[in-house]
Amino acid sequence: MAAPGSTDRAVEDHAVARIVIENCAIATVDAHDAEYATGHVVVAGAVIESVGEGRAPADLAHVVRRIDGTGQLATPGLVNTHHHFYQWLTRGLATDHNLFDWLVALYPTWARIDAPMLAAATQGSLGMLVKGGATTVSDHHYIFPEGAGDLVGAELAAVAEIGARITLARGSMDRGAKDGGLPPDFAVETTEGALLATEAAIDAHHDPSFGSMVHIAAAPCSPFSVSTELLGQSAELARRKGVRLHTHGSETVEEEAFCRRLFGMGPTDYLASTGWLGDDVWMAHCVHLHDSDIDAFARTGTGVAHCPSSNARLAAGIARVPDLLAAGVPVGLGVDGTASNESGELHTELRNALLVNRLGPHREAALNARQALRLGTYGGAQVLGRTAEIGSLEAGKLADLVLWKLDGLGHSSIADPVTALVFGAAAPVTLSLVGGVPVVEDNRLTRVDEDTLARTARTEARRLARIAAAG
Repeated sequence: MAAPGSTDRAVEDHAVARIVIENCAIATVDAHDAEYATGHVVVAGAVIESVGEGRAPADLAHVVRRIDGTGQLATPGLVNTHHHFYQWLTRGLATDHNLFDWLVALYPTWARIDAPMLAAATQGSLGMLVKGGATTVSDHHYIFPEGAGDLVGAELAAVAEIGARITLARGSMDRGAKDGGLPPDFAVETTEGALLATEAAIDAHHDPSFGSMVHIAAAPCSPFSVSTELLGQSAELARRKGVRLHTHGSETVEEEAFCRRLFGMGPTDYLASTGWLGDDVWMAHCVHLHDSDIDAFARTGTGVAHCPSSNARLAAGIARVPDLLAAGVPVGLGVDGTASNESGELHTELRNALLVNRLGPHREAALNARQALRLGTYGGAQVLGRTAEIGSLEAGKLADLVLWKLDGLGHSSIADPVTALVFGAAAPVTLSLVGGVPVVEDNRLTRVDEDTLARTARTEARRLARIAAAG
């Protein structure tokens, strides 16, 4: 593998097609935070060949497309580190609940999902993410009703149609209500069944190669829906297979009370006792962390998916993002499921992360615009273990990049383009590339029909509601 910064991968075939983008502002989000007021990006096949100031060389061969980026900002594609795609079908429900009450209200409906429903929900969720500048996403799917069909296969096929990269966190639950968990008993798997199915998903779909479109992670749902045995054995499985681990952690005060009541310790110590800290682990939310928890995350390299809108929607609290970053903890951004973040747009999380964290003790010094952009790009790549491929605009990395339109009404009077992107209204995406392939053009998905996605999602949401109402 060529090291980031080399161009060997891009130019080994001298006839490779090139796309040239120039006259745009550029925020590379590289190690030096290099920015260009007017610069260029040259894409050669699936990778970035060069990034720099001014116009691209005039004598480049095999240029198939030349894009004038005047009035636009080029950034790395956004990286979503936590989602539940299936929840697209249950948006707007239980809108005034805390996490535990919200879960109890919605689990009986979610447990009726099947493969066509999940495919429609995936394309609705992912369509919004991609339209909003996401090029790599992680989805945590942990609902596997008996007789629902091949849910992992259905989701990955739906993702492939839209064209984004995915880390599918194959979730699981084996602690139902009879064992003191929150899910109804009919919504959980057996411990053995969950482990076998997770291993099968890894064997069938995980691709660790450079430029892979699909990673699989082992992802038991949460301490209050999973047995200690499933947590520990999932960690062993993931490390034997060389994949990452994902779960929810320290989301609410109720979760901490639950862990102390059942296990005699807080969530971080409990997860550590089952092998769930390490540089191959990332956890969603992590709102209620003590200083000792942050130290443990920093010491082990455990990552965090920060979901500011969902945390606010469920009144979970404000995560200690400035403290996590100061300690060296990898932090990325997540939308979370659209039953707790109905907009489902990651680019709005850049703004919400900045604003919400300024309500905390660090006030105006909590985050700035460039730190927020880094969370949504390089930070996400760190959390998903893909910094050699994505997260910054550098020669040799994958051509996953976004052009944001900033010369329209919503942004044209903000002089600094990064400030415009983060502080301003949600910016339209004029072009988004995944591996050099356009997935968005002029704020529209290129590979699927958005109106068809909307109709299908509405039909499947209504079918799910009917089935759930029938009991």
